[in-house]
Amino acid sequence: MDLDILKDLGLTPNEIKMYLTLLELSCASAGDILKKSKLPNSTVHRTLNSLIEKGLVNFILEGKRKIYQATDPEHFFNFIDDKKKRFEEILPLLKKKQKFVKKQELASVYKGIRGVKEVYNIMINAKGREYNTFGGGPVAAEIMGFTWWLNLHKRRVANKLASRQIFDDSVKWGGKDIEKNPLTKIKYVDKEFAQFQETVIVGDYVAIAVFSENPYAFLIKDKLVADSYRKHFNLLWRMTKN
Repeated sequence: MDLDILKDLGLTPNEIKMYLTLLELSCASAGDILKKSKLPNSTVHRTLNSLIEKGLVNFILEGKRKIYQATDPEHFFNFIDDKKKRFEEILPLLKKKQKFVKKQELASVYKGIRGVKEVYNIMINAKGREYNTFGGGPVAAEIMGFTWWLNLHKRRVANKLASRQIFDDSVKWGGKDIEKNPLTKIKYVDKEFAQFQETVIVGDYVAIAVFSENPYAFLIKDKLVADSYRKHFNLLWRMTKN
């Protein structure tokens, strides 16, 4: 089971372990949880209190003893909504602070799979007429997971952002599924041109994602650079087979 999403929601490893333990036990005393989780006594009580504060665990009293129970997993939707509302409250302040920045950096580096995902999220939400990409290959599908790529393009289409993309023949099997989306055109080059990096151009943005053992991505916001990469892409597009 991939539990990274729970970490992304702000749960600590101990909180995740405790929540899963309580799901398996249905309901339990602190002593039962202590035996099952094999965590230190102080950690058990501290973690239970933090989960109660987050609304992910509740309890009833049986005499002087507390019996704990994990809330229904669907409660995480409320947990996410609460985080979203709290963020929306501070968003105007963050935007206000952003205005005080005299000069924004034109280039940034994002590290790790999470960083690469953030760059692609920026690209599909950027203001531009078209989403253009070239490069990539089997390693990109393997590292990010093909389901993630499919969902990325569904979100792109939801944003009404058309695309032209150049893949190599080794990922044609996946390209066919992506191409089923509207607003999507794909051409292919020989598999010998497969790369471990992909270049994406949207509006004034250029992203170069490198799918190595430790993935990372460069994000550049510069109209002149983007226009130059776009000219290069259009040249490749005219030279590439359907």
